[in-house]
Amino acid sequence: MREQRAQAPRTKPAAFTRIRSAAGRGAPVVTYSIIGVTLVVYLLQFLTGSLLTNLFAFTPQAFVLSIEPWRAITSLLLHGSILHVLLNMYTLWLFGQLLESMLGRWRFLALYLIAGLAGSIGVVVLADPFTWVLGASGAIFGLMGAFVVIQRRLGGNLTQLYVLLAINLAIGFLPGANISWQAHLGGLVGGALVGLIYLETRDRSRRGLQIGLLIGLVVALFVLGFLVARWKIGAF
Repeated sequence: MREQRAQAPRTKPAAFTRIRSAAGRGAPVVTYSIIGVTLVVYLLQFLTGSLLTNLFAFTPQAFVLSIEPWRAITSLLLHGSILHVLLNMYTLWLFGQLLESMLGRWRFLALYLIAGLAGSIGVVVLADPFTWVLGASGAIFGLMGAFVVIQRRLGGNLTQLYVLLAINLAIGFLPGANISWQAHLGGLVGGALVGLIYLETRDRSRRGLQIGLLIGLVVALFVLGFLVARWKIGAF
């Protein structure tokens, strides 16, 4: 039996093979993966009630009281309603395909996560310290911010994108909208900074500088979140 197993052809799961094939064709695999994982998490939210929300949603208190800074990232996978998750995933599908093909998979993933972190830090800085937020909107606004920075350098027409950004930012200020404009603004700024880093370090010879600047930005965001949350909660 050992000899037969050793001589048998090695096979891989069909799903893995299809993913490898799509990656080889240049498909936006990271974008599709984020969408898939987010939809699965929303299904689990629906099945488990408030369990996942209580465990992984973000609040500024996570930096000081519960010491759970990872919530600044895990909250990106959670959503409050089916409309919330579908709108966010549709926007991610639109901008993700564009940016992933421009930046490459790993840079795009870094952009998404750092922009989402910046959105959470925007909540720490601009919102009540006992606010709870969830959703991928901060990261998606970060994609828009990076796209604006990159397209400006390339000389593209940004009029429609400016209108879209203005409308979406304005919606967050509507009374009773229950939308975190703080996360939107933080994600927008964070994404623009990452886009600027990518532009200024796009030469292969500056790859090390690019990675160092991204790590420095992440550290600066976490430190800012901790210091501001500690000051705000201490002031209450």
